[in-house]
Amino acid sequence: MTTTPAASVLVPVLNEAAHIRACVEAMRAQELDEGYELLLLDGGSTDGTRELLDELALEDERIRVLDNPGRTVPHALNIGLRQARAAVVVRMDAHTLYPPRYLAVGLKRLRRGDVVWVSGPQLAHGVDAGTRRVALALSTRLGTGGATYRHAAAEEVDAASGFTGLFDRGFVEQLGGWDVAWSANQDGELAARVLEAGGRIVVLRALAARYVPRGSLRALARQYRRYGFYRAKTCQRHPQSTELRHALPPAIVLTAAVAVLPLGRIGLAGRVCLAGYGAVLLATAAGAAREAPLREAAALPAVCATMHAAWGAGFLVGCARFGLPARGISAALGAWLSTIRHPGARTGSVADPQPPPTGASRALR
Repeated sequence: MTTTPAASVLVPVLNEAAHIRACVEAMRAQELDEGYELLLLDGGSTDGTRELLDELALEDERIRVLDNPGRTVPHALNIGLRQARAAVVVRMDAHTLYPPRYLAVGLKRLRRGDVVWVSGPQLAHGVDAGTRRVALALSTRLGTGGATYRHAAAEEVDAASGFTGLFDRGFVEQLGGWDVAWSANQDGELAARVLEAGGRIVVLRALAARYVPRGSLRALARQYRRYGFYRAKTCQRHPQSTELRHALPPAIVLTAAVAVLPLGRIGLAGRVCLAGYGAVLLATAAGAAREAPLREAAALPAVCATMHAAWGAGFLVGCARFGLPARGISAALGAWLSTIRHPGARTGSVADPQPPPTGASRALR
């Protein structure tokens, strides 16, 4: 490209031969009047993905294929950050369908200068029986845990993290990029540092992107176990990023353990709590059955329980590995109690961000 692009899109790739061409075609079709580049970061694919990427690069001068020897997502993103030519970097996922004006709308919002990360809701999209069941669970608050970026609510909301999105490159570089010690939850860890540095993250409904979730309970359990494990690490490193909802899945796991042990009244209390949890699962499934096929709604309790148990177990293992994030949990509990006592009070720094470090957004204006 002979001119500096408006955005550099970073796409970590590993063994995606089945759908990488369709994915890249969708990214090439972004409706943007300015130029942009696609950096496809291959982590050593062995299924023919690399050959397909090279073919695509020959077809379009906007595409560059780069090696990712570290293989993980944060390694790929940092390589892309160093090689990017634009003042804005965009993380896109190879398993996600982005709206055609994703770049245009995101760039316009980022250039206003009061935010450093613009994202959109992450909406699960099923393509077969298994993924549709999981997508249905992820359309409920019980399935998402109330994470802001999982729902398309208001036109724009401040958030504690985001799903992929557009970043002020200078700001991210000042923070040192993505931390390679987080092979999962790397966006959550980066978000904690962004907020600590006075940055602001917003989620725009117009940027809602559809992604295909895991289709089997086994694969879902593996995924959510990793999520919980690295969330514990993030909470330990960044206590202020801890939310009370993070404590609920491990509490469910501990309650289940207490319920099956011969602990007298304590065990009885555990069984009562577990029965209450089961009732919530059934009520959520009944609500979903009003709009979704009965077969998919009937699977919702098993899907949600799998996610909660796996995430909670991973979090507990993470606590054993990295230490209990007691300060974060205590602060989150205190903030929750404060909102109960004073419903109109505003808590946290997300609603009242500080200006970004001097010069972080200069190249965007």
